[in-house]
Amino acid sequence: MGAMAATDPEAQRIRRLIAMFALTGFSSSLIVRATDPLVAVIAEDLTTPVGTVALLASSFALPFALIQPFLGPVGDALGKRRVILVCQILLSLMVIGAALAPDFPTLLLFRALSGAAAGGTMPLTLAVFGDEVPLARRQVAISRFLVFTIVGGVAGGALAAVIEPLFGWRGVLWICAGFSAIAACVLFWSQRRAPASPTQPFQPIMALQRYVGLFRLPAARVLYTAVAIEGGLVFGSFPHFAPLLAERGLGSTAEAGLALAAFGCGGFLYAAIVGVVLRRLGQARMVRLGGVLAGLALLGMGLAPTAELFIGCALLLGTGFFMIHNTIQVRASEISPSARASGLAMHSFSFFIGQTAGPALMGLALAMMGSMLAFLWVALALLGLGWWLSLTTPGTRSEHRP
Repeated sequence: MGAMAATDPEAQRIRRLIAMFALTGFSSSLIVRATDPLVAVIAEDLTTPVGTVALLASSFALPFALIQPFLGPVGDALGKRRVILVCQILLSLMVIGAALAPDFPTLLLFRALSGAAAGGTMPLTLAVFGDEVPLARRQVAISRFLVFTIVGGVAGGALAAVIEPLFGWRGVLWICAGFSAIAACVLFWSQRRAPASPTQPFQPIMALQRYVGLFRLPAARVLYTAVAIEGGLVFGSFPHFAPLLAERGLGSTAEAGLALAAFGCGGFLYAAIVGVVLRRLGQARMVRLGGVLAGLALLGMGLAPTAELFIGCALLLGTGFFMIHNTIQVRASEISPSARASGLAMHSFSFFIGQTAGPALMGLALAMMGSMLAFLWVALALLGLGWWLSLTTPGTRSEHRP
């Protein structure tokens, strides 16, 4: 079986595609999560309240979301790979600006501009996979690509925890900018070797009509709503990890970084088992299992008496989250095959709108109910989300090889 896969030209082509975009996924995810464990440190350095600095997560997510309805049709018209390259270059420059920020408002501005630039990397990359990978192999192929984005997410939290004591939070951002610049160079090199992408005029009216058509599809309404809820429920708690651990006397920045790293490792675990799980359970049962695992994990985090248990629950949360999220991604890639970038852009828009609202809503819940009840409600909501999605997800089984 291994020898056959090794000589399969289609499998080799897909592996080359994954390798080409690996650094893009890594560097973008590195930047997304890098500031989450640094909230308390930045607050002290820039004399800004912790609750205000926690909005750095939302300031990245909101522009990322708002740019999607524009960049999706632009990618369909001008070429997805071309737009990805331009956005990767801009992302590098904006992160450098954040590293040089003299005060919190400037940091917030460049963080927002970074989010807008990143909006043209990940979603359009998924659209490229939708165009170039057959549906039967797509979920496994995207999960392999997600390994690199997961590594970036893991490294973002771990890098912040390790590098910040040595070089400060600005040093963390400089390293993020360096990885992004390397990714831009790799993309530029690959673009020069590849044939020119076909282009067509960008027509805003047609783009708007395309979105109207998308929202007329019942599957689109279900998936966009589900991914927004998922983003808010899971990622809303991340900026609150460090203050919450400190309040319980379980640690602070380092432990929060390790929890984020453990969440990413849950993605590794998912990527390792996804082929087997899809063959045995299919998409519907897998997404239900993801809801159960994520719900139990958040309940455990709300009750955790030790940092070790908190971090262990974060590992379980990552596994459950990726079972849900990767299923939504694959289904979203088939909503509108003729305008795949637009369909996935709206998927990403919805996801990051959820992430934008999540930290503020979780902060309100923590203030009103305390950590135990707040995490309980989020756990129950994730359990319900997994069950609801399973009722609308075909129970198909996918090929286990990329």
